[in-house]
Amino acid sequence: MISTLTAQPEQVARVERSFDGHVVSLTNYLPPYALPVYVELAQRVRKLTILLSTPMESNRNWKPEWGSLDVRVQRTLTLERPWKHPAGRFEPVSIHVPWNTMSLLRRLQPDVILSAQFGVRSLLSACYSTISRTPLVLHATLSEHQEQGRGLARHVLRRWLVRRASCIAVNGESGARYLRKMGADARRLFHVPYTAVPNMFECIPPARAEAQSHKLLYVGQLIDRKGLAPFIEALARWTRAHGDRTVDFALAGSGPLESALRSIERPDNLRLRLLGERSYAELAECYAGAGILAFPTLSDEWGLVVNEALSAGLPVLGSTYSQAVDELCIEGKTGWRFRPDVPEEMDAAIDRALNTPADAIEGMRRAGHELVEKLTPAYAAERFLTAIKAAADTARRSA
Repeated sequence: MISTLTAQPEQVARVERSFDGHVVSLTNYLPPYALPVYVELAQRVRKLTILLSTPMESNRNWKPEWGSLDVRVQRTLTLERPWKHPAGRFEPVSIHVPWNTMSLLRRLQPDVILSAQFGVRSLLSACYSTISRTPLVLHATLSEHQEQGRGLARHVLRRWLVRRASCIAVNGESGARYLRKMGADARRLFHVPYTAVPNMFECIPPARAEAQSHKLLYVGQLIDRKGLAPFIEALARWTRAHGDRTVDFALAGSGPLESALRSIERPDNLRLRLLGERSYAELAECYAGAGILAFPTLSDEWGLVVNEALSAGLPVLGSTYSQAVDELCIEGKTGWRFRPDVPEEMDAAIDRALNTPADAIEGMRRAGHELVEKLTPAYAAERFLTAIKAAADTARRSA
């Protein structure tokens, strides 16, 4: 059995590719990048039922798409509340209370439950698991930095859930360290990585014209947590000091900071282009036309744009407060790293990136592409399957 976070795709390929049982997966909503993973997982189990708290959360512009999957939307009470993230800023988050969870589970009678996050849905799933002796796999997408400042009540609930879970699927090593501090047995932790939408970004040729090499691109929401204002101010400092250079920075996305970002004072040789919302196909064009991804986030439990950028052949100028940057951005090989709340670090990383020769960036493109090419939906589904089978085996042994 493979349960370590360092398991490689070729190792997972030797795991039996089937589970003769009914898996019920509970999550908040189904984003486009997760759909291919669930499609792959459905092919590896006898039956997969997905219970969603909402078709789509209000702060997402994606259309709900479920393909041929068996998806059901729960009866849910949704509460909007401000969340103070580690950087000290507030942003609204949706708290879902899918109150018919236990009745649905009783009706569906799963062989294994796969529940996302540490909220009410997982609490109710754990209660059903305890009563019915159904094995529970928690899907924990978190990082140490993002979990700073959580209250005592959440801390107690998470410790209880960790003890109740047969296995836990986790997105990265920082998340695994956090869970081990919560009392999780390392042997019950399974790495299930985030994966980009397939056949979208990896098809972009890694070669770029030399004039594109230092064009910067940001993809995501225009909100405080993404650290865009301090980053643009740092770019302004750099361009003022390098009057003979012009920096082009394109931002694909929307959000409440759009007007504030436009109004940041900057020199003429810093060109800021706000592109607005883009479809996935249009994002692929943005990646193809850029040279470097900028991701100065103040807090992200992962940061899928890092996967997308590396797959598309863009090295990453990114914040280590993104777990994706921490794991996939190798200094000088696939990108340049910094802490966004340490201005001198950000300034130095910008200087390293913008002074890296075009031919060196060309090599970084290929290295980044190779690093993530095995992180596919099929691989993620195999990792889920490994955790599901391990949970079922544990339940059988303890019966």
